[in-house]
Amino acid sequence: MREFIRPVAITFSIACLAASMAVLPTDSALAQAKGGQMAPAPAQGAAPMGQPPAVKQIALTDKQVEGVIAAAKDMDALSEKMPDNGKPDPKLTAQLEATAKKYGFASYDEYNTVVDNIGLVMAGIDPTAKKYVGSTAVIKAQIAQIQADKKMSAKDKKEALDDLNQALKGPEQTIDNKGNIDLVVKNYDKLAAIMGDDQN
Repeated sequence: MREFIRPVAITFSIACLAASMAVLPTDSALAQAKGGQMAPAPAQGAAPMGQPPAVKQIALTDKQVEGVIAAAKDMDALSEKMPDNGKPDPKLTAQLEATAKKYGFASYDEYNTVVDNIGLVMAGIDPTAKKYVGSTAVIKAQIAQIQADKKMSAKDKKEALDDLNQALKGPEQTIDNKGNIDLVVKNYDKLAAIMGDDQN
């Protein structure tokens, strides 16, 4: 996500959140750290063309959220080693797996599932009120703020608005596990700090 969108909200969609995170999501598309693309999460069916795949939803625990927060620095360091083509060598893959286990996850895949579920909720939190309002409301607020921004260049404004309007076209994914909302909101400041590190 671009730096000029940061003041409005941390994320505007799961795709942008995943691209902006200091930690990497799923193995299948580790390129997102370099290429800004949504990593495919395990899903029941294929997503419509141009839309990020559905997140495999789980009920989060305090321990999992704390593990993601604690692992952020190490995962960020590993993401810096990601090659431009997004295909890590076996040594880096082993380091990602070991780091996930170091912070209490059964595997790197489990870590990614937790990150994806946190991201799903974070995409719908109003950063000012720190309340869950849904990703559509967050995107609309960002559009309004960018449209009102007099300091942003016309090119940057157009690019940001194009991205946000594209994100707005996607269906809003519902949160199946409502307890995840309270858990993420409770840890919002810590999660915002680690997920927004590359945007400051």
